[in-house]
Amino acid sequence: MKRVKCPKCDSYIMFDETKYKDGQSLVFECTQCGKQFGIRMGVSKLRNIQREENPDENSANATCGSLVVIENVFHYKQVIPLQMGDNVIGRYMKGSGINCPIETVDPSIDMHHCVITVSRDKRGRLKYVLRDGPSYTGTFVDNEILGDRERRVIANGTLFTIGATSIILRTPDGEE
Repeated sequence: MKRVKCPKCDSYIMFDETKYKDGQSLVFECTQCGKQFGIRMGVSKLRNIQREENPDENSANATCGSLVVIENVFHYKQVIPLQMGDNVIGRYMKGSGINCPIETVDPSIDMHHCVITVSRDKRGRLKYVLRDGPSYTGTFVDNEILGDRERRVIANGTLFTIGATSIILRTPDGEE
């Protein structure tokens, strides 16, 4: 059983997703408020477009770690690979040129919200440095907002927030 949330009153509607095929559109009517809304079953077409625009995303660059975008009221969980150098994080828009797009309708995420720079330290270990874009709503690490031009070294498991979206850094070796 799967559940969908009414966009008007936040009530949940349960349905059996095994009865439907990927790509099929479903229309629901909320029993609480009467709102009609639709969903599409299966994998997002938008994610496939992103892969076509950024072919490097599927290459060996994923060895630098990844960002786990935690499910929230706006969208579902996503895993975004990181690469060496600057990883520009922001809301997906076709042709924006960012290399870590988040598929969301969250209006509080800028198109160029923040940047994680992946480099190697003197010992050859991966180092992750987070800085704000600058963005309109800011970037929060451990519930503290990053200041202008402030850079913060982050490690595996660090939780940071942009807009209404929480993200966790995952390093390839899983070390703190």
